[in-house]
Amino acid sequence: MAALNIQIFGVKSCSDTRKAERFFKERRIAFQAIDLQIKPMSKRELETVAQKVGWEQLIDKSSKRFKEKGLAFMSPGRIPSLLLDDPLLLATPVLRNKHLSTVGYTPEIWLEWIKDAKK
Repeated sequence: MAALNIQIFGVKSCSDTRKAERFFKERRIAFQAIDLQIKPMSKRELETVAQKVGWEQLIDKSSKRFKEKGLAFMSPGRIPSLLLDDPLLLATPVLRNKHLSTVGYTPEIWLEWIKDAKK
């Protein structure tokens, strides 16, 4: 049986982050919660997640912060530096399980992780 190594990156004010934490708590699965307001993702962590989900998925284009900064017409090539400079532009929650990653509330994928870990 492969062990899960869950990391949840998010902010306390995000309802999807709270739902993700509750999802794993209800299943008694340990996880590490990382508050992006306290500890942003490192460059390497961002790159690893982006390899799995893509840079476009990582930035929250519907957020108030994104709109206030006037980023609607930014080039996609700016996303990595924007997320390093302002981690609160990340779409949350960002979940990592070893080499796997998801963005947003995706319980169907997390159930697959759990099922695979039980094999």
